[in-house]
Amino acid sequence: MNKQNIAKESTKLVANWKALHRTFIRLEDGAARATLVKYMEQILFGLHDFLQEHVGITEEISLKALSERYKNTKISENPERKLADVITNLIRGIAPNAVNVASPYFVGHMTSAIPFFMVHLKTIVAALNQNVVKLETSKVVSIIEKQILAKVHRLIFDNSESFYNKHVQNTETTLGCFVEGGTTANLTALWVARNSLLAPRDGFGGVEKEGISAAFREYGIERAVILVSRMGHYSLRKAAGILGIGSRNIIAIDVDEKHRTDMTMLEKTISEINKDSKTGIISVVGIAGSTETGSVDPLSNIAELCAENGIHFHVDAAWGGPILMSAAYRHLLNGIKYADSVTIDGHKQFYMPMSCGMVYFKNPEIMNTVSYHAKYVNRPGSVDLGIKSLAGSREANSLILDSALKIMGTKGYALLIDHGIETAKKFAAEIIKRPFFQLVTPPELNILTYRICPSRFRTELAANIDANRKNQINKTLNAINRTVQQIQRETGNSFVSRTTLNPRNIPEEETVVLRCVVMNPMTDIKILNEILDEQEKIYKSRFKPDA
Repeated sequence: MNKQNIAKESTKLVANWKALHRTFIRLEDGAARATLVKYMEQILFGLHDFLQEHVGITEEISLKALSERYKNTKISENPERKLADVITNLIRGIAPNAVNVASPYFVGHMTSAIPFFMVHLKTIVAALNQNVVKLETSKVVSIIEKQILAKVHRLIFDNSESFYNKHVQNTETTLGCFVEGGTTANLTALWVARNSLLAPRDGFGGVEKEGISAAFREYGIERAVILVSRMGHYSLRKAAGILGIGSRNIIAIDVDEKHRTDMTMLEKTISEINKDSKTGIISVVGIAGSTETGSVDPLSNIAELCAENGIHFHVDAAWGGPILMSAAYRHLLNGIKYADSVTIDGHKQFYMPMSCGMVYFKNPEIMNTVSYHAKYVNRPGSVDLGIKSLAGSREANSLILDSALKIMGTKGYALLIDHGIETAKKFAAEIIKRPFFQLVTPPELNILTYRICPSRFRTELAANIDANRKNQINKTLNAINRTVQQIQRETGNSFVSRTTLNPRNIPEEETVVLRCVVMNPMTDIKILNEILDEQEKIYKSRFKPDA
């Protein structure tokens, strides 16, 4: 064996107890420590410097080209790389080809930059590795979780001081629960609502124990439904499938001109269902910040209607819930305190890292309808939070939210929220001024939609033209907007998402729109103008300007 081969053999990585101890317990050597410290400083403190140098959203490379790099499907028997080398690859090889959601030019989704301290908090939570399923694996963290749940519950429902003194650390009641995200939060809320509707009674153990078929027979119904506007999140359909009522039993209610639940249609639908003794209503869902347009339903009116009919009122405030911290805009969520349950996403406008969802309940005892026990972990009589959680093991996200609220305060969060809403309004005004663009849905919160629609098209659409010509124009515009959005995304300088609006559910009226979410505090009207300029440039280069 020559000297070169001997050198390679001596540096070959091997899985043995000595190597495992070195990897598991401590860093390999001093050089590895120095490398890790360098990269941790970059991660923990260099975010803003990085953004100034790399404002684009991703490298210009196709998904197909990337996928060719990742086709090896074998797990190595021995280690392939040292920790320092793996981290080097993550920083230099993976990060540039991921999506820079922290860029102020990334304004297409409900994911954005997070405050730099969130990375520190997430690191500490990972290092502590607490499991909030059980007091034996979390201790004080579970106590803090109950406290922060009470704080946000108070933000939503604003009950009396005596109410929170009674329930903040009460081992027999629950004000809410941390979950993985808005989807799981909505599922949990509707799970509770279903179990409340089809509850145990004389000789019947309830739907949770007996199953959906037995529950329907017991209550003399043939189906159960959930009512929500056409702007409802698709997680509600998932929930219906999981809960056994079927996704077709999510009944879509028409919306008004502002994409909010049409109260006349909702009242009519409830009235018709009430005449049908074979249908039960699990819940009516109000939306506080719809995913596509940011619209907020008339929550007070829906709450009143639900109270009159004895229906569980759930509010999906995954996006809009934190607006309650803004003195200037909290009125937009008037009526949310009358909800029976509320969903909020921490990784949206609480600006937390992925992933954190929360669900809150007006009635502190209602989550008893979904409690489960196990002899080895959540035993009957224990006070563990995992008893009433859909998830088993859970990360201590409560520590991050608790710390963030202490660092920011509600006024700090209000500055972020107010900036988003006010910048969205400025952007809407700019779109209206430009001849190549049309504002489709003005911002109620900090989301708006618009489309490329040159003035000649707008003039023709406003005229009394026949339906065929109108459909032809709409199809042309839809194709233009799809193409421009795709090119802009693949170029990698900026990102605006797209969706298809069809409030009346008429195929011919499907409208492809560009969707902007103003969440990043570094995003300003100058950057938004640059994004419009780029879209206009793409349009002019790809299509005839007068097309």
